[in-house]
Amino acid sequence: MIADIKKSAEQKMRKTVEALKTDLAKIRTGRAHSGLLDHIVVDYYGKPTPIPQVGNVTLLDARTISVSPWDKKMAPAIEKAIRDSDLGLNPASMGETVRVPMPVLTEERRRDLTKVVRHEGENARVAVRNVRRDAIQHLKELLKQKKVAEDEERRAQDEIQRLTDRSIADIDKLLQQKEADLMAV
Repeated sequence: MIADIKKSAEQKMRKTVEALKTDLAKIRTGRAHSGLLDHIVVDYYGKPTPIPQVGNVTLLDARTISVSPWDKKMAPAIEKAIRDSDLGLNPASMGETVRVPMPVLTEERRRDLTKVVRHEGENARVAVRNVRRDAIQHLKELLKQKKVAEDEERRAQDEIQRLTDRSIADIDKLLQQKEADLMAV
């Protein structure tokens, strides 16, 4: 039973760190990367579909993303979906492909994005701490029901705390990398 609680807590913490990675990938750093458009959906014959599933997303250079739709009639819809997204990008159609130039980030915008990154990191830390709280609460319930000994419960709490510390260290490392990317000119 203790092993199940620890395994569940570890999985939830790992998922929280992965969710933070995907959230941070959506925050642009001034450099183009193909994953930037992954969460944008386009209306593909009445069904909302992510851009990578309706076309080939490639990098033309360090500051330009190219989307080549498999169905040539989808170029205007892809362009509109990118323009309407929260990324602040201004795509341009070049025949059958859509080019997405990455605008240069100003110093003020970089600072704003750094604040957003820190906020996302704090949300991830809170989520990890909530997982720890729930796991420790389950352990205390087991102890109250006399299903485990006090020593086992204390050891399990220490292990869950180590998992928490490790997850928070991973989150901090991700935040430092993203902040360094954002502030690099």
